[in-house]
Amino acid sequence: MTGYYEIRHTVGFEETNLVGNVYYVNYVRWQGRCREMFLKDKAPAVLEEVRHDLKLFTLKVECEFFAEITAFDELSIRMRLEEQTSTQIQFAFDYVHLTEDGEERLVARGRQRIACMRGPNTNTVPSRVPEQLQEALEPYSTAAVNGKGA
Repeated sequence: MTGYYEIRHTVGFEETNLVGNVYYVNYVRWQGRCREMFLKDKAPAVLEEVRHDLKLFTLKVECEFFAEITAFDELSIRMRLEEQTSTQIQFAFDYVHLTEDGEERLVARGRQRIACMRGPNTNTVPSRVPEQLQEALEPYSTAAVNGKGA
């Protein structure tokens, strides 16, 4: 068990700026992609709820950059559950540059806080984090990895 959910990504030219390094907005896109793939792979029942009335509102996104990456760099985007309340979840993301010789270098770190909501668009209200999502996230909890939980 690794303690994080991971997706791999190869940086493309379209994700870089005129200088040749990755444009900052892509880090946020990759957070969203990692979260979506987690739901697809680990919590498909939650995706079914999203098709009905569950809404996952992003409340906050942040990213801190440590090193530049460029086109064709290989990345591992690693997501962990950092905090959970009855209606909200906070994820932590590590962006790790993977080299051909097996070295790993942390190039950025991010966070994302989401709220679970239900109801029509004109009257959404906070909702408990679905049980299926709680169960799917348990192995990726920072507390569980550090031996403090579940």
